[in-house]
Amino acid sequence: MNGIVGKKIGMTQIYSEDGEAVPVTVLQAGPCVVVQRKTSETDGYDAVQVGWVEARAPRKVTKPRRGHFAKAGVDPTRKLVEFRCAADDEAKPGDEVRVSIFEVDEYVDVVGTSKGKGFQGVMKRHGFAGGRATHGSMFHRAPGSIGQSAYPSRVFPGMRATGQMGNKRITAKNLQVVRIDQDNNLLFVRGTVPGARNSVVQIQRAKKG
Repeated sequence: MNGIVGKKIGMTQIYSEDGEAVPVTVLQAGPCVVVQRKTSETDGYDAVQVGWVEARAPRKVTKPRRGHFAKAGVDPTRKLVEFRCAADDEAKPGDEVRVSIFEVDEYVDVVGTSKGKGFQGVMKRHGFAGGRATHGSMFHRAPGSIGQSAYPSRVFPGMRATGQMGNKRITAKNLQVVRIDQDNNLLFVRGTVPGARNSVVQIQRAKKG
């Protein structure tokens, strides 16, 4: 297995053997259950579909999804995620996936949804400097010129401007696994992870670690 689904608990710090304070993010990794095994013969690619087993089962499950879980012989889960795997992977529906698939000092990639910050201006969204703050300037937080007066008489696509900030899929790459608590399904990774507390994240082995 290359990955697992979990939840972001929050941030704290732990101390290494030499007394260094290490900032870590605590992730509740799993437990998960294998719902479907996709192969290149049937689906065109090899992957494992896993569902995150929560303490409280979902109340409303659609009829097609209920049949999907019944075919695998597992209870319905709220979150389903696919992870690519090798062709010789022996995972099958019903198998349990726990945090023990990772090891200390291993590097992982964590995928989450960043915090939404709403509609923001160019200074906060893109780091523009803005105009002078002196009296009488009348130009403080505006973006400035965005085009030419004559040719080509249009604004080029991709111009940095105001708009929605945050609430995007972000991947934090090459995070070191500092500690693993298998009894409580906790994973301690060095550094920050995108998303708010209690948000769902995907944890997978680093592709370029």
